[in-house]
Amino acid sequence: MCMTMKLHFDVSGDDFTRAGEASGKVKAKLKQLGIAPDAVRRVAIALYEGEINLVIHAGGGEIDVEISPENIKMTLSDKGPGIADVEKAMTEGFSTATENIRSLGFGAGMGLPNMKKYSDEMKIDTKLGEGTNIFMQVNL
Repeated sequence: MCMTMKLHFDVSGDDFTRAGEASGKVKAKLKQLGIAPDAVRRVAIALYEGEINLVIHAGGGEIDVEISPENIKMTLSDKGPGIADVEKAMTEGFSTATENIRSLGFGAGMGLPNMKKYSDEMKIDTKLGEGTNIFMQVNL
């Protein structure tokens, strides 16, 4: 692959039947492009965790993915409530998910920690009452 490819996805909030569609499509595209399996796995996990967070916490949002020969850049944007305490939210097991969400098998507090673990770079820009932008990169 010698050029950059851009993908865009709209993620609707509270729709658990479609949660994971965007990360699944990105995973399939990366496999089709012949990206190394380890990189595909890392992108799929990080992006899935972010996508689920958009559904659970933000009422949905947007995902933009840029695939280049050097890396895969993922930007997740929402107009949700924002993250009150990023440091606390990055703690494994910390979750603000409701009991209803937990009963569905989500909200274990591993989303942001896994996003950081499986990406080579991660930045969080959040404003209470305005939303959150998360940038992740996996190097190839």
